[in-house]
Amino acid sequence: MSSPYGRMALICNSKAGRGGVARSLPEIERYLKERNLEYDLLHTEGAGHATLLARQAIEGGTKLVVAVGGDGTIHEVVNGMMDNDKALNPEAHLGVVAAGTGSDFIKTFGIPPTPSHAVVHLDGPEAFTIDIGKITFTQDGRDAVRYFANVAEVGIGADVVARAQTLPRWLGPTVYLFAFWLTIRKHRAAQVTVDLVDRKYEGPMNNLVVANGQFFGGGMKIAPKAAPTDGLLDIQIEHARKREAIAIMPRVYKGQHVPHPDIFEAKRVKASIASDRPLRVEADGEVLGYSPATFEILRDAISLKV
Repeated sequence: MSSPYGRMALICNSKAGRGGVARSLPEIERYLKERNLEYDLLHTEGAGHATLLARQAIEGGTKLVVAVGGDGTIHEVVNGMMDNDKALNPEAHLGVVAAGTGSDFIKTFGIPPTPSHAVVHLDGPEAFTIDIGKITFTQDGRDAVRYFANVAEVGIGADVVARAQTLPRWLGPTVYLFAFWLTIRKHRAAQVTVDLVDRKYEGPMNNLVVANGQFFGGGMKIAPKAAPTDGLLDIQIEHARKREAIAIMPRVYKGQHVPHPDIFEAKRVKASIASDRPLRVEADGEVLGYSPATFEILRDAISLKV
């Protein structure tokens, strides 16, 4: 058999997953060849390169672009597939092989975490459109724009991601838990205004979660009600005291932290945040910049191969 989308582009971050992606590649290629799936293997060479490779592949006529790696690789590939808030080519599809590393994005869709099983999902015509989030944030004193497929944060969550990037990668998925404990000690709440179009939240905040998918941080079910096909962002504004914020943390893994009196929840197509000091912004596990920031949902933005 062969793919109805023709020759696919595999964009591979060989360093992802502590080198696990590179170790998985022989198995991935063997299964692709067994299924007579034609492909070009494109290796990233640094930050942002996957975005460039995805854009070049689509501009060259590729209809199936496959992110081989973790959530960071997916994030960059999605940004390469988008142009001016629309798909660069509406006929192009995103595929995912979460090789060598954990991917929270795939958990919402039930895409297998095992490379050999994920390859099976690359043949056949099955695909559907999903929503993509858009962030306008502050970077080096200027507005910048990035798209995200899964979850974005402003506040302590983004600080945790930044701290996690400095910790040993052998910690695996638990790296975010270790980073949380190291970050919470010196954390202090910010005074924020979150504009939800029809109402505002004004007051203290530890963290703002803006979710398209359900999972992040190595398996935490942060947004159990999120659906990347409903045209809405799931928003959580956490403003608990430090002791309660610590108590909430273990419940996030099972999605049992909401409802909670110290977590304001909403579903919106747009939200923006201003704060009494610049707060770090992250999306899909990638540190981007600082607040103020605005989040929007782009409905049915790209097609996901499943």
